[in-house]
Amino acid sequence: MSHELPKAYDPSVIEERWAAYWVREHLFDVPTPEDTDGGTKKFTMLLPPPNVTGRLHMGHMLNQTEMDILTRWHRMLGEVSLWVPGTDHAGIATQMMVERQLASEGTNRQELGRAAFVERVWKWKCLYGGAILDQMKRLGASVDWSREYFTMDDRLSVAVKEAFVRLHEQGLIYRGAYIVNWDPSAQTAVSDLEVEHEERVGKIYHIRYPLADGSGSIVIATTRPETMLGDTAVAVNPTDERYLAVQGKLVRLPLSGVNGGPDREIPILADDWAKPEFGTGAVKVTPAHDPNDFAIGQRHDLPNVAILDETAHVLLPGSPYHGLDRYEARERIVADLEALGLLVAVKEHTLSIGLSQRTGVVIEPRLSQQWFVKIQPLADKAIEAVDKGYIKFTPDQYRKTYDEWMRNIHDWCISRQLWWGHRIPAWHCASCAKITVARDTPEECEYCGSASITQETDVLDTWFSSGLLPFTVFGWPHQTPDLAAFYPTDLLVTGFDILFFWVARMIMLGCHFMLDVPMPDGSPRTLAEAVPFREVYIHALVRDADRQKMSKTKGNVIDPIDIVQRFGTDAVRFTLASMASPGTDIAFSEARTEGYRAFANKIWNAARFLFMNIDRAQEAGYKVSMRDSGVVPELPAETPLETRWIMARLSAVCGEVDRALAAYRFDEAANAIYQFFWGEFCDWYLELVKLRLEFGEATPKNEVTAITLASLVGVFESALRLLSPFMPFLTEEIWHALYDNAVPAKSIALTRYPQAGDFPADAASVSAMTTLQELIVTVRALRKELGVPEKEAAPILLHADNRVIALADANADMLARMARVQSVAFSGEPLTGANARSTAGFDVAVLYERQIDVAAERERLTKDLAKFERGLAAADKQLNNEAFMAKAPAHIVEGLRKQYAETKLLYDKTRAALDDLPPE
Repeated sequence: MSHELPKAYDPSVIEERWAAYWVREHLFDVPTPEDTDGGTKKFTMLLPPPNVTGRLHMGHMLNQTEMDILTRWHRMLGEVSLWVPGTDHAGIATQMMVERQLASEGTNRQELGRAAFVERVWKWKCLYGGAILDQMKRLGASVDWSREYFTMDDRLSVAVKEAFVRLHEQGLIYRGAYIVNWDPSAQTAVSDLEVEHEERVGKIYHIRYPLADGSGSIVIATTRPETMLGDTAVAVNPTDERYLAVQGKLVRLPLSGVNGGPDREIPILADDWAKPEFGTGAVKVTPAHDPNDFAIGQRHDLPNVAILDETAHVLLPGSPYHGLDRYEARERIVADLEALGLLVAVKEHTLSIGLSQRTGVVIEPRLSQQWFVKIQPLADKAIEAVDKGYIKFTPDQYRKTYDEWMRNIHDWCISRQLWWGHRIPAWHCASCAKITVARDTPEECEYCGSASITQETDVLDTWFSSGLLPFTVFGWPHQTPDLAAFYPTDLLVTGFDILFFWVARMIMLGCHFMLDVPMPDGSPRTLAEAVPFREVYIHALVRDADRQKMSKTKGNVIDPIDIVQRFGTDAVRFTLASMASPGTDIAFSEARTEGYRAFANKIWNAARFLFMNIDRAQEAGYKVSMRDSGVVPELPAETPLETRWIMARLSAVCGEVDRALAAYRFDEAANAIYQFFWGEFCDWYLELVKLRLEFGEATPKNEVTAITLASLVGVFESALRLLSPFMPFLTEEIWHALYDNAVPAKSIALTRYPQAGDFPADAASVSAMTTLQELIVTVRALRKELGVPEKEAAPILLHADNRVIALADANADMLARMARVQSVAFSGEPLTGANARSTAGFDVAVLYERQIDVAAERERLTKDLAKFERGLAAADKQLNNEAFMAKAPAHIVEGLRKQYAETKLLYDKTRAALDDLPPE
């Protein structure tokens, strides 16, 4: 039998092959379980759907690495593990992408018309829209590709329409004229969450408005003089004594006259919104262009005068400002006011500017007819679900953030003035002006019967459809077996940036709609079972090596595909996992990735060593059984110490990894595996087993050799399974080679995850090996200090208790191999001198002649002595602190006393060694 691996580890060779294999063989497809009553343990997650326009970035890589590790872990634990992939149609982003393409061809969507434009977007999506999912396939994400969705698939579109109609029937969707955040570039409304605020130094303008009766004027303060053409009032605070006499009077609005006509007259109102301390204390009121002014207008029944069009250009036919961009109009208006002597002052003023997250342009508050969801009935259930613990947040700090936001939430504007998206299922009647909302396209108005009806041109906010995903992907509004089996999902892994965009909305919509869906057994569904997921894990940001946020402006953006091509997917995954802990951002380091590439190479070489010995053993007549390597309930009496130790350590590490992953401590899990595989298995165990693996004809076949070989194979195979969720490609390649392709499953990912109880937990062997390792490391250090040639063996002298002496005596072969110990002699007296070292458990001296550097030795011992003195002082301070001793747990006190005793012993030995040094 041959177990061959190429000499050099090359991830580029193996990764594409296994990635294609996993997809081709449908290894991670999950059929609907027949039992939907909870008898089969399940683990279900949705991939936060990336935009169809997207390319993989480091945030995606982190998110998908964590999700894949968890899915693979749960799958190997024997759970029905379903990870559902998909993409979002990304209304604004995708429409912008296609419109740029059209512009490059010298045309635009208006020239194409709506139907042709939508058809063009679908073609674009088919050609370019799957790039990020193709990248996921290449990176080995263990999703169920048979369930891949797109938010505008026919099946999901029907569900979106159903959700809209139901909410409308329940009185939770309405249409009205309100101030919205308007993106003049995309020419659509955007939500508050899609607006990023930036502090900028602007100007505040003091402008004189003459009183209509000629008795004087009032000076208003504004940061946006271009909107004054839409003013319908001036507001002052009712308590501001400066303006008590003018309240109720009219002012003439400068520049409002068209073609030489008189300026419009508008009232001076008293309203609490006006702040005496801001500017002059008097503010202009423009209800159609400011949300606060809109509220004032509603309180005082003011008209709404809109003076800007959808592109933020002045829309006042006949006015000299008509057709000007808002900022061009500002300059012209300010110049004209100055010419008229009405510009009193211009001062610098710091203000918060709202920018569209999608296009980067300055948001324009705009009065327009929009569709809204009444949030509060939905929000109440969503707040209750988290308050009662039906949904848990990790880190917990985000629960408070969620709660604060949900309790101050406003109605949700769900309409977008786009052509790409789910078109709102509402039809306007030209005869009676009423609106028909329907699931199917109506032939006539439901109110007056007129056939003169046209469909609403707006589409739904992308987050409306994605907010429904946890139940629509499983077949809602129908009561499907998938919905019964997989809802609620178990976990959502996502970033903080979409906590409100997506997470909160999924909770609101899930709790609302799924309460009406009975449980699989027909019983009513409770709120606890209506939630879309039971846990939300918010992962951190990936920053650059200097902990700076990545940005194209800074030029510090790391392309994960580039890093993968250089180091391999497994090394990049392991880097992210090893640094990922709740609430802590990741400072991505290429040097660290290079280190984990070396880790993969170390495992590769360990596999080659193992395969060589398997082949040698088989040639010598030993039988190697791979089928029995997974679980070791107990070990034969002849089992060597190092094998008992590695089994016990493997048991402990399996427990550590399970606990860490359950708490989303990917860093602790990865580091535990790393330390075991590199430090304990490769650096220690592989060296020690060389003592036992002698297969030559002159050496009789013995039980120790057979036990060691079987254990070596079993531990390595188990360690591969332990590592598999973190490094799936490397482990898949080696695992298949280990079984010489006669594998017990189609993938290592479909095998059982090793558990602590699979291996004997022998505490005595761990204690013994820890002592021997400390002895070996101490002797190695002494040899180096004394300048003993590396290949030359040297005798040692040991002073210790009977346990340590017995250990050293019984494992002389181990000491000889690992520390070049020629022989071990035992001393009844403590050892001192330049060739001796002391620990809490033993003194050891390397017997090798060399000239002692007394000054250097004195300096070393003096430093050690000072260190021990500080340790004694610190322990003594705590042990003599009555308040501390009264409250401290017994095991803490016992540990302190033990630490004090050990430090005192080392102090005494160091003091004696210092005193024994010859004078300089």
